[in-house]
Amino acid sequence: MPIPETNIAIEPIDPHNQALLANVNPNGYVNPRPAEKYNLVVIGAGPAGLVAAAGAAGLGAKVALIERHLMGGDCLNVGCVPSKALIRASRAAAECRTGSEMGIKTGGCEVDFVAVMERLRCLRARISNADSVRRFSELGVDVFIGEGRFCARDSVQAGNETLRFARAMIATGSCPAIPEIPGLAQAGYETNLSIFNLTSLPQRLVVIGGGPIGCELAQAFSRLGSKVTLIQHGKRLLPRDDVDASAAIYARFTSEGMRVLMGAEVASVSTPQNGERLVRCVLNGQNEDIPCDRILVAIGRKVDGSALGLVAAGVDSNASGIVVDDFLRTSNMNIFAAGDCCSRFKFTHAADAMARIVIRNALFFGRTRASSLIIPWCTFTDPEVAQVGVTADEAKLSGLDVEIVSVEMRDNDRAVLDGEEDGFGRLILRRGSDEILGATLVAGHAGDMIGEAALAMTHKLGASKLSSTVHPYPTRGEVWHKLGDAYSRTRLTPRVKRWFAKLMEWRR
Repeated sequence: MPIPETNIAIEPIDPHNQALLANVNPNGYVNPRPAEKYNLVVIGAGPAGLVAAAGAAGLGAKVALIERHLMGGDCLNVGCVPSKALIRASRAAAECRTGSEMGIKTGGCEVDFVAVMERLRCLRARISNADSVRRFSELGVDVFIGEGRFCARDSVQAGNETLRFARAMIATGSCPAIPEIPGLAQAGYETNLSIFNLTSLPQRLVVIGGGPIGCELAQAFSRLGSKVTLIQHGKRLLPRDDVDASAAIYARFTSEGMRVLMGAEVASVSTPQNGERLVRCVLNGQNEDIPCDRILVAIGRKVDGSALGLVAAGVDSNASGIVVDDFLRTSNMNIFAAGDCCSRFKFTHAADAMARIVIRNALFFGRTRASSLIIPWCTFTDPEVAQVGVTADEAKLSGLDVEIVSVEMRDNDRAVLDGEEDGFGRLILRRGSDEILGATLVAGHAGDMIGEAALAMTHKLGASKLSSTVHPYPTRGEVWHKLGDAYSRTRLTPRVKRWFAKLMEWRR
């Protein structure tokens, strides 16, 4: 059983990280005196907690927000923000190396990893202002830094203080799961909690796990100059995404010189006397020792609510996290949950959307259902892989009768002009109608474009509406227009074509 890892350390303590910590965990901060009773107490100041606290306070509620470590949670400190800064730098390195394909001679490409990581820390510190203790205090939220633990069905212990509440929300997020591999702990490893603390580039990096985090960081470090070996236990990368999308990412990774081992098992890790690490991998029944300088573990996420006092609160949990109903209520009807701790959609934007539901349902007697949310996601590799709704495989496994329409990005003029032809767009439609059940986009900036399909699905706009929407030329966004046209062509059956032919003949 994989075990979770929860410790976060911010290093090095340079001016940028000092500025970050001054915002998200200020030295010498004194918790406020608690109010007699709160409309809402939020445990966890990640995306869900921040949205709920700010939203409720803005509506006049008396709100307390408890964070045991760093305001902003994983997203700001060790997730979305630093990873995308790293990915952008790696893309710049890749573009530098391939500039000659467009007639641009750069005279070589030299990566200054120290500068790359300093830029990351600088931008993270700048963005942290929005999640700071100071800002939320100014919004009227009582911010408590320390462990939050339920001590009764209507109260939470925050440090030495007891906070009574009418409603509470659990938003404690998730953490990296760590496999029980012999020798791994002794050898040492990185997760997303520590990888952004690096100040020197690993010359050889082994990445264990081919999900979104593993794929994003494997490609980023490879482009920055590491020799990367990615080990995936399953048969394909990005197993939650479209099969063809997985194949496209595998092809790109191998073309860029990464070694990708599929269907492989990590048997053990050892540390010979020369200081390097040896990762023993079993592939096709054969053992292979892979030498490396660093190991990145990215096999997935776990939820750990053991320190929350859930029994005292009457809140049920299981191996997947906090148990909630469709209104995001726990087994204690006055306590709600949102974000990674209770959802299979472990994304910042999903946590944000769920927190908004909690505000309506907890404070204003709303009846909004979490199942009504249409949640897209994106893996920020190059090309990006974006998805909303079901994939073609999921539709077939669920017994849905569907039609699939696809277009290749090489038929998109902007993609051709930008030299980013790899990828495709795909719609999963209910057979006999233009109802969109899912969409896949593999392309440069796919994450910026998948929202159009999410909008269509949320408001029940069919594929024909994509066809009738005018998109500017030349843009990658025209892929949706082409997909709409592709659907329209499926309606042009031989019988309909004969009817049109007769009509045109009559009108001559």
